[in-house]
Amino acid sequence: MTESTITTVLVANRGEIARRVFASCRRAGLGAIAVFSDADANSPHVRDADAAVRLPGVSPAETYLDGKKIVAAALAAGADAVHPGYGFLSENAGFARAVLEAGLIWIGPRPESIERMGSKVEAKKIMADAGVPVLAELAPADITDADLPVLVKASAGGGGRGMRVVRTLDDLPRQLEAARREAASAFGDPTVFCERYLENGRHIEVQVLADRHGTVWAVGERECSIQRRHQKVIEEAPSPLVDAIDGMRRRLFDAAHRAAQAIGYEGAGTVEFLADRSGQFHFLEMNTRLQVEHPVTECTTGLDLVDLQIRIADGDRLDPEPPPVQGHSVEARLYAEDPARDWQPQSGILHRLALPHEAREFDVLRQPGVRVDSGVVAGTEVGVHYDAMLAKVISYAPTRDHAVRLLASTLARTEIHGIVTNRDLLVAVLRHPAFGAGETDTAFFDTHGLAELSAPLASPHAEAVSAIAAALAESAGNRAAATVNRGLPSGWRNLPSQPQLTRFTGVHGDHEVRYRITRDGAYVDGRGDLRVVEFAPERVVLDVDGVRRHVAVTRYGDAVHVDSSLGPVRLTAVPRFVDPTARIAAGSLLAPMPGSVIRLGAAVGDAVEAGRPLVWLDAMKMEHTVTAPAAGTLTALGVEVGDQVAVGTVLAVVTPHDDVPSDSPGPEGRP
Repeated sequence: MTESTITTVLVANRGEIARRVFASCRRAGLGAIAVFSDADANSPHVRDADAAVRLPGVSPAETYLDGKKIVAAALAAGADAVHPGYGFLSENAGFARAVLEAGLIWIGPRPESIERMGSKVEAKKIMADAGVPVLAELAPADITDADLPVLVKASAGGGGRGMRVVRTLDDLPRQLEAARREAASAFGDPTVFCERYLENGRHIEVQVLADRHGTVWAVGERECSIQRRHQKVIEEAPSPLVDAIDGMRRRLFDAAHRAAQAIGYEGAGTVEFLADRSGQFHFLEMNTRLQVEHPVTECTTGLDLVDLQIRIADGDRLDPEPPPVQGHSVEARLYAEDPARDWQPQSGILHRLALPHEAREFDVLRQPGVRVDSGVVAGTEVGVHYDAMLAKVISYAPTRDHAVRLLASTLARTEIHGIVTNRDLLVAVLRHPAFGAGETDTAFFDTHGLAELSAPLASPHAEAVSAIAAALAESAGNRAAATVNRGLPSGWRNLPSQPQLTRFTGVHGDHEVRYRITRDGAYVDGRGDLRVVEFAPERVVLDVDGVRRHVAVTRYGDAVHVDSSLGPVRLTAVPRFVDPTARIAAGSLLAPMPGSVIRLGAAVGDAVEAGRPLVWLDAMKMEHTVTAPAAGTLTALGVEVGDQVAVGTVLAVVTPHDDVPSDSPGPEGRP
């Protein structure tokens, strides 16, 4: 090991990414500097750092994508090295050069390597010349029916942004336009290209590390085939496909070595391939940075990849060979999104995120257990400016079955309050027989049914029992807060009376809970199978069909979260009296998420068909469309291009043809 020249690292990123790098800096005895936008002023990554520098503004373009501001921040804070994390400027050769020109150490590959891999079009040519198998690029103007389906991809970035599957020639121009628009917004470069789309491909990637002395490691492979919108959701190491096919790992590692050597690579990187079930594979891209899913490689090799990045940047030599892979690791990305509603991003306050047992944070697991990498804590406000990922939950165990079972159980019992997430979907995938058998591909959700996989973990029966617990907890809470009749149970009468009534709404429907509080305890009407053992404002114990259940109840305004072994349940308390002014006109299209209106698809007075896109929203770095729910006339528009909208904002009103009044508003009409 050479004498270290790095003492303090500025991380040019935010959230979980910055916190992950800080963890390795702490273990190495290095100082850590954060940068933050105005939207992130109270982010945990700011509190984790030794010092933090404000980047005025809230949008990525004026903060985390502004290289000049970040270099200035590093110099002002006394950092001597910059780590880009992953995302934002991590694959920006110009930023890497600016860091080096400022006299700082760049913790990443040389700018020339980033540049050569920065254009996916150019990267494929380089890989083909190096003998790495590639999929041929298709010029959009030359695509015929015989080429379909094709994949439109952004040349300058990844993460599913600027990517579209096209199945008809008629749809190609529209999807090209949308991909260019999204690519320009995410990466500042609208260049896109097309290639053949493999319907049931397996996404396999190889982690590489290379030092400046000529040593190249292929550390291990990961399988990342469970994806939504071309973004990874569940990843694992090693790959079950590669494990099952003789010689495939050797061929993959050879191709990854060729890729790294072809561009004189230095640092950590990932070579991504698309494989078929026979084990044949083609180069997709090379990410000249660390990957989101790197923890599964760390847990199966014992390596701290961020520490190795820092050491390589400091001039250290790698050993001749990497350590062997041991055990199995699976990672699930917990997103603030609703899979049942076309993956709509969610925003709001995360009141609670608590795993059922102790998890190691940002650590390399060497014994069976669970790791969590997160950028949020209780009370974090999840906004619309950045990616919707809340946390990565990672399991490690000696076998794949053990690792999958451990991760599914951990997620199912994790308490998540205050925001809708994809947790139930993740558990359903991990427990699906096809996943258990290693039969995963990029079409998993299409093959096995998104509706079934995104169904809530808790059954209708579980939700009904949870509503009973919520009603009893509310009763206990009311009594605890009372200023009179202390010592008597809430609702107690010395004469027979009507039962108390509490109403809730859940995903399975409405629940009316009728119960009586007597000197002998609480009784729920119509539930002879259920006995109330005890109840308090936040804890209820019930015997259901002879099985005792301990139920935790937490309330935030009208939202009630109920956690038990029956599954997590979210209920909404129904008020006894409804304000008639709060009603929304029939046919109103409400904003499903906060965001910015970037396009309108019709004008007031236009006849529209069901499913016609009417409003395009930009939220969390992705485009989302709001469509007409039924055929009719667009009788009002509540927004204009450029408007910022909150969840529930009335975007437009579509009135069925027969219901359009003769005095409906003209083209300027707004509700």
